[in-house]
Amino acid sequence: MTGHVKILNDPVDLVPLLITFNNADYKRIYELLNKTWLTEEELAAYVDISTVAECLSILKKGNLIEEQWRMPKPGQKPMKEYRATYSRFRASFQCSMGDIGDLLHIAISNDENLRAIVDSVEGEIAAGTSSIGDISRRHGVSPIFIRGLAKRIANLDVKGQGMVLLDQPR
Repeated sequence: MTGHVKILNDPVDLVPLLITFNNADYKRIYELLNKTWLTEEELAAYVDISTVAECLSILKKGNLIEEQWRMPKPGQKPMKEYRATYSRFRASFQCSMGDIGDLLHIAISNDENLRAIVDSVEGEIAAGTSSIGDISRRHGVSPIFIRGLAKRIANLDVKGQGMVLLDQPR
């Protein structure tokens, strides 16, 4: 088990944690990775391989895991292996109740309205609008809400004050 402490200074960083621990399979993956280095294939022995890929994507976005190349046996290909980076948690931030409510909703909701907002945001970014402020004004939500969506959705990320589309995970 690692002995590092995850210190959150931004409430948006709660989103990957809440997503991870609100899903039994994701939680199991995190617990396994907290004990030892494992590859995707080894994790697939415990949960479905598509779940492993989704979970690793969320854990990477939250900077909750580290990766390295496993030295292969002669004649085999090297494979990435993963391990949880943190075993403890500390929060040091302040935000409005509205913002924390938005982040909790984003992290644990299956609301179809979120999907509609995500689709619209992806369209705006593809069309060239990347400013978080502009996107949040168009949708009538806070910038924290938009940043929280980026933490939840695999192909969105925040770069400075803007948003970018990432390549789809495998």
